[in-house]
Amino acid sequence: MNISGLEKLSVTDYPGYVSCIVFTQGCNFNCLFCHNSSLIPFKKGSITEEEVLAYIEKRKNILDGVVITGGEPLLQSNIKEFIKKIKKIGLKVKLDTNGSNYTLLKELIDNDLIDYIAMDIKSDMTNYEQLTGFKKNNFDSIKDTIKLIENSNIDYEFRTTIIKEYHNLDNIINICKLINPKSKYYLQNYIDSENVLTKGLSGFTKEELQNMENKLREKYSNVKVRGL
Repeated sequence: MNISGLEKLSVTDYPGYVSCIVFTQGCNFNCLFCHNSSLIPFKKGSITEEEVLAYIEKRKNILDGVVITGGEPLLQSNIKEFIKKIKKIGLKVKLDTNGSNYTLLKELIDNDLIDYIAMDIKSDMTNYEQLTGFKKNNFDSIKDTIKLIENSNIDYEFRTTIIKEYHNLDNIINICKLINPKSKYYLQNYIDSENVLTKGLSGFTKEELQNMENKLREKYSNVKVRGL
């Protein structure tokens, strides 16, 4: 595993559980609004797999689970074996993914190695490539992964970070049409930071977020804005 960070304790990233967070290095997306931009390049990480596993073993009576995020974790060729080691210690595993690697995700699901999946849906097809660098003609793979997750027996959520310059009510409605009305779907307001790739982007006001949620929930009751 190519690992560049370990957050030793979190009570918010894995719903209902105390977890640590493992940050993998390398991503096949180049999202304009990425807050973890240092994790995008495919360079050598700074933490060894052995160090992470040793910490998890030491804290297994405090931790309930491990969140594996990135970067894009499913670019790690040995992630399956890494997760097996975590499960052997006795902890749950939550995976954050951009949904671009259907095949590997299916393998992990089929082998009962994942307990919770959080998939980012960056936008609808109209500006997916502009936002992420991920080719528009590969968008079907995103839709396939959504259905794979929904048809699994695993707890999951979908989420979209929304930016004024790139998202509007129509974009979000198009995303809602892609997912099951019973699926948890969260909108996360963009917050600017010095680490973000593209400067000058802006989030929505609290009033705008509330209005958006109210309009969406008239037809899509599964949509919720985080932080309201």
